[in-house]
Amino acid sequence: MKILLVDDEPALTEPLSRLLTREGYLVDVAIDGRAGGKLASTGNYDLLILDWMLPHFTGLQICQQLRDRSDPTPVLFLTAKDTLDDRVIGLDAGADDYLVKPFELRELLARVRALLRRVQILDPDPTPAKLQVDKLELDLDNQLVYLEGQTIELSEKETQLLGYLMQYAGQVLTHKQIQAHLWGENNPPNSNVLAALVRLLRRKIEIMGSPELIQTVYGKGYRIGGRI
Repeated sequence: MKILLVDDEPALTEPLSRLLTREGYLVDVAIDGRAGGKLASTGNYDLLILDWMLPHFTGLQICQQLRDRSDPTPVLFLTAKDTLDDRVIGLDAGADDYLVKPFELRELLARVRALLRRVQILDPDPTPAKLQVDKLELDLDNQLVYLEGQTIELSEKETQLLGYLMQYAGQVLTHKQIQAHLWGENNPPNSNVLAALVRLLRRKIEIMGSPELIQTVYGKGYRIGGRI
């Protein structure tokens, strides 16, 4: 799951971004409304966490623009505005939830989980049936890879792993994020299981003498794309 955090307070964005990343989310950060609005308009996020008052462009305006385009991405406001009228204005603008500063991190994480569960219920399988990164094409439904004129069969777990990497091509996915995607947050495997799965997948899809498709980012995780 990918989250956009837009807030102009580094004292909040830095620890909150680290916390959300540790929880297994992909997090992008913007520190003003103009940059946040551009990122939000790409539609590549499962959740937006927006400060209300931002330089150049308010979180309220970002939310209103999304809803004007019929973009249903959930929005959680973080704000010091705590009157009933402020809450009504935020919700009327299209926000899905509202958290007043200062807040407990446990409560924020609970609200994030609740909003993302709602997304999964409404759209339980947002991944397209086929993914492509340069010359590598993955057919998720049939668990097949097409590369350099070859057709390669994959196991279910290999398909899930490759599909997750390709869905976020060019980005580093941490070990924790991948493990949570493949086995669930409450059922992590032994630490060497993921490495073994990556080795098996590489043997199938990487051609001898060619640049590696799945790149190891030591101490962090894995990435695909950028050097195929």
